[in-house]
Amino acid sequence: MKKRELYNKCSERLSQAYPEAATELHFSSPYELLVAVMLSAQCTDKRVNMVTPALFEAFPTVQDMAAATPEQIFPYIKSVSYPNSKADHLAGMARMVCDRFDGRIPDTMEEMTSLPGVGRKTANVMLAVAFNGQAMPVDTHVFRLSHRIGLVPKRCTTPLSVEKELVKYFPKELLSRAHHWLILHGRYVCTARAPKCANCCLNDICLRDFD
Repeated sequence: MKKRELYNKCSERLSQAYPEAATELHFSSPYELLVAVMLSAQCTDKRVNMVTPALFEAFPTVQDMAAATPEQIFPYIKSVSYPNSKADHLAGMARMVCDRFDGRIPDTMEEMTSLPGVGRKTANVMLAVAFNGQAMPVDTHVFRLSHRIGLVPKRCTTPLSVEKELVKYFPKELLSRAHHWLILHGRYVCTARAPKCANCCLNDICLRDFD
């Protein structure tokens, strides 16, 4: 099967399987989404959603978080992975947003990745979700499924190389939705261990590369 045909079939089937695909993180503003995405690194969305209500009650605005120390933030996020470094990053991010961007969460890749603790994946999530742009954030699910299904060649060994390959073949207007399709499919069907191949809508076109 040609690459373009594979992408088209994946898009068609995943769009039917996940018609309302969206982030599972809870947020009500770009500030809240940025904090949630930063906390979600190597941590489940479910866990993040458990800690953010109290965190946002204590620090409802980026200005409130900017005025806090990492030690004041830590108790609210101690149950997520790497809480010490994340508390440092959240405090530093909030201060820079207030000092350099007048309290406005930046909306470009260059500006966002200048913030402490914000890498390309986090910035892409913000572009796709908070600012309604078209981007392809590559997390562990997207990386795994892209190889397993056969959407990217084995030479794509980094998140950036996978992102570039996916961006090349998915229609631009579908990038953000395709990101959510792959995440949800990886989270609930094409899991890292014991994937549910018998129940997979891509069963007959998947390369099944489990290496």
